[in-house]
Amino acid sequence: MAHAHHAPSLAGFLLIDKPEGPSSMQAVARVRHRAGRTKTGHAGTLDPLASGLLVLGIGKATKMLQRAMDGSKVYETDIDLHCTSATLDREGDEAPVHVDREPSLEEVESALQAFKGEIEQAPPAFSAMKVDGRRAYALARKGAPPQLPPRPVMVHDIALLNYTWPLAKVRIHSGKGFYVRSLARDLGAALQVGGLCRTIRRLAVGPFSIDQAIRLEDVPDEISQDDLLSLEQVQSLLAGN
Repeated sequence: MAHAHHAPSLAGFLLIDKPEGPSSMQAVARVRHRAGRTKTGHAGTLDPLASGLLVLGIGKATKMLQRAMDGSKVYETDIDLHCTSATLDREGDEAPVHVDREPSLEEVESALQAFKGEIEQAPPAFSAMKVDGRRAYALARKGAPPQLPPRPVMVHDIALLNYTWPLAKVRIHSGKGFYVRSLARDLGAALQVGGLCRTIRRLAVGPFSIDQAIRLEDVPDEISQDDLLSLEQVQSLLAGN
């Protein structure tokens, strides 16, 4: 028989500011545990070395995650143009790239503008894309990185925030399926230099902003309904998106 004092089941979104280090699934597991093992999912992976907004759906709200995933995203990244790695970030072994001449600020800005609008982008070999039913990164780690075909992605806006060779700080407002690490690779290729992401930070997913998020380490030991955006709040935010 159910006990009368059993808490009503949790339902809503929890916005997390994920630090570098844990995977998105590790963050989900921690929240699920603190939500009394209520079903928990996320609206789009962040790589372990990426930080920022992870939108988590708890209970009935997991059904709304797909709508959040379909929204646009905002990222900031520091792209190091004088080296590269197999993973296109700090996780892989870094290899310096010989550069004849450091590109000027104008050249970097001009190269970035070519990525605005609908572009064709090949996902990184180290990604969660499925290749013949297997994750691309699993093949890449075995030394057989797949050549993933380019596919259309939308870049609503892209801006160079700062540039001091070899680091270009870039802000991207993109549609779903955009890979920031692919941008580092493709920008480097356009400038005939290297390209890897030193940092990647996600600032927004659809109508949800990093300003509304709590740090992963600040998630309470026992999550209550008061800690969540309610189903009604999520509905109304997604409707206005």
